Amino acid sequence: MGFTIGIGSSRGMREIRSGARRRGRASECTVVAEFTGLWGWDVVPGARTAAGACSCGLPDCPAPGAHPLDFAPEVPAGARLAEASEAWGRFPGAAVMLAVGRTFDVIEVA
Repeated sequence: MGFTIGIGSSRGMREIRSGARRRGRASECTVVAEFTGLWGWDVVPGARTAAGACSCGLPDCPAPGAHPLDFAPEVPAGARLAEASEAWGRFPGAAVMLAVGRTFDVIEVA
């Protein structure tokens, strides 16, 4: 099973610059609740990049900003807005990542 970033294609893998437009936590929670409740997808908070480093804290991270946070809980399919808010409240600014290989697949074409 792999993961893909659910908001804005590869936007979560790009470096976040100061002054860049970012979604607020309420908006992210609403997206997570939609993915889990309406579409039936499992969602997990993911790492982001900032100043060239991964938010996971590993200095030699092999996939900066492109992986789920190991210590973050998965928000299961069918979760409500309150559950999504609780998960993203613990990890503000986390990328929204969708587990692939269960409900749908992803093909990357470069």
